[in-house]
Amino acid sequence: MSMAASLFEIMYTFSSALLYPVIIILVLLVLLSLIHIGEFLSEYSKRHRDKNNLEENCKKIEHSLNNSDFTEASGALKGIKQNYLVTSFAGEAAKQLEDRHFPAIEKLAEEYEIRMAKRLEQTKIVATISPMLGLMGTLIPLGPALIGLSQGDIATLANNLMIAFATTVVGLFAGTISYVLTQVRRRWYWEDMSDIDYIMDSLEDKGLAAAGAE
Repeated sequence: MSMAASLFEIMYTFSSALLYPVIIILVLLVLLSLIHIGEFLSEYSKRHRDKNNLEENCKKIEHSLNNSDFTEASGALKGIKQNYLVTSFAGEAAKQLEDRHFPAIEKLAEEYEIRMAKRLEQTKIVATISPMLGLMGTLIPLGPALIGLSQGDIATLANNLMIAFATTVVGLFAGTISYVLTQVRRRWYWEDMSDIDYIMDSLEDKGLAAAGAE
């Protein structure tokens, strides 16, 4: 057997061995996509964005900080009722504001941005690798299918083509779900970061000036 034939045999054996791991991972990705749908619907049901509430409380924060009343400003922060992440940020920032620890508030805002990016990563990764694995699951069975065709084995040809088409559909299904969830969540988190940035602007300009005046 020539060197080239040996290499081709090794590559064929290796690619064939990947078929079952690819199928198993695709099934897991589909299950993960369904779990993500449940999480998405739960998150959607809890979203509540009240621009008037945000505007009023940010004005209270600015007014309180102008008067160096950090306790009242902290209370206004706690009164912000928006989407979960924004409300959670405001509650944690209020504790830091009571201690007049402004660098910690800035760090907290960055941590929330990282948390949002982490949530997006989960569905973004699934949306990216699912079609890739679906393509692998399509190409791997084509070798045995062509061999079956050359030998007149229609059953082998049909079975391998069925696997190829099924993995393509499954990969695209998981990828499509995750892509849609990623795009919608990205818009949600842009809104949340916009609200957090607005809160930070209200705190930084007036808060630092008030802290410096003391």
